[in-house]
Amino acid sequence: MIDLLIDLNDIRAAQARIAGYVRRTPLVEARPLKRPLTNGSPLYLKLENTQITGSFKARGAVNKLFSLAPEQVKRGIITASGGNHGLGVAYAGWLAKSPATIFLSHNSPPIKARKLESWGAKVIYEGEVWDDANREAVAMAERDGLAYIHPFADPVVIAGQGTLGIEILAEQPDIDVILVAIGGGGLISGVSLAVKALKPSIRVIGIEPTGAPTLYESVRQNQLVQLAEIRTAANTLAPRQSAAINLEIIRQHVDEIVLVSDDDMREAARWLWQEMGVAAELSGAAALAALLCQKVRLSPSERVCVLVCGAGSDGID
Repeated sequence: MIDLLIDLNDIRAAQARIAGYVRRTPLVEARPLKRPLTNGSPLYLKLENTQITGSFKARGAVNKLFSLAPEQVKRGIITASGGNHGLGVAYAGWLAKSPATIFLSHNSPPIKARKLESWGAKVIYEGEVWDDANREAVAMAERDGLAYIHPFADPVVIAGQGTLGIEILAEQPDIDVILVAIGGGGLISGVSLAVKALKPSIRVIGIEPTGAPTLYESVRQNQLVQLAEIRTAANTLAPRQSAAINLEIIRQHVDEIVLVSDDDMREAARWLWQEMGVAAELSGAAALAALLCQKVRLSPSERVCVLVCGAGSDGID
């Protein structure tokens, strides 16, 4: 079975490996609230938008960096990204003094390119969506002998993202439900592996945009699906296709996937800003949007944790 490539021991090892290079981000109970989103259920926010580079992606990228041979690191590292994974890889390159090249698709916000360059990365635009940029990144990696770091289909990257799950349950072991945004599936793969190993009764619910239901459709059809088009402004949640490892882990460990619209995500981002003073990009607010538009049913006794996975202001401008 595919998930035997990664288990809780791998995630614990990742946690030890990346300690001191990433932040242990706050887990905050959302109260008091003027506009509650649950029917009495305690709501916790894991503020990964406060992570170094502004998202959880630094966890997986740094874990992958430390798995590479020194000669690979010296030659350089490369990836394709909607922005956040690229920032994680750029940070890893900065840490190791390794040249980092990041391919962005043209639907990436210009601010992501500026932030990438501030970490010393070289930015190359290619294609309309992540899948287009990724083909060129893989080709350059093979041609120039660079270490390619996949944003979601690498077991080492998945283990790094899974450290979030360990952190959440270490601080609040009575969490009953975790809501996680899905792009390619690396975050929810790692988090679901970790929390289901530590607490099998926990529910893990994934959230995707209605305009990019990549894994929703893949799970529904029981096979990898390639979307014909992307129709969401949340570009970091918008690959046309995921990968076999992510689909298999999600089938085994994720209880449900629900869909939210861009308007739902914008409203959730405004809620985070107005109620909590938290600046989240559309993708960072996606998990909360599932509560806001009542796509997730909770009993009053259930404790729910929402991953706020990325910083930004595109939802509140």
